[in-house]
Amino acid sequence: MSLAKERIETVVERLGNQVATDLGYELLEVEYCKEGPDWVLRCFIDHDNGIGIEDCQRFSEALDLVLDEKDPIPGKYLLEVSSPGIERPLKKDRDFIRFAGKMVEIKLSKPINNCKTYRGELMGMVGDDSELKVALKIDASNVLEIPRNLIAKAKLIFEI
Repeated sequence: MSLAKERIETVVERLGNQVATDLGYELLEVEYCKEGPDWVLRCFIDHDNGIGIEDCQRFSEALDLVLDEKDPIPGKYLLEVSSPGIERPLKKDRDFIRFAGKMVEIKLSKPINNCKTYRGELMGMVGDDSELKVALKIDASNVLEIPRNLIAKAKLIFEI
């Protein structure tokens, strides 16, 4: 990731968090990437009651005003606002607590038991601040405690 791209995402996340808080939403993620000839600024928002198209439009309009005023992004870009979707990413510690009982997929930066991808029922967080772990029920008799710092990606899994 280029320094400029990283800086833009960080600045937009800071500005966007305030906009989201003011509107009663949570800003989950900010992506700034080149897609074809265009630069795209993509923001994912959430709310306990879910996110609809009106919520996306409301956040987009409010963030657009702030971005126009602060002007942290050089050149043209497309602003997209979306819900995290059914298979939403789990990024923050509170996500691993909030979605306990749900099925998840966790990808690790280093293997545990020769495996870097696990699926199972999220049991929540265990441990203390010095060593937080995510508890994952692999099957009826196996619960794996994964050190939080080894989790590269995690997401909910849609169940039919």
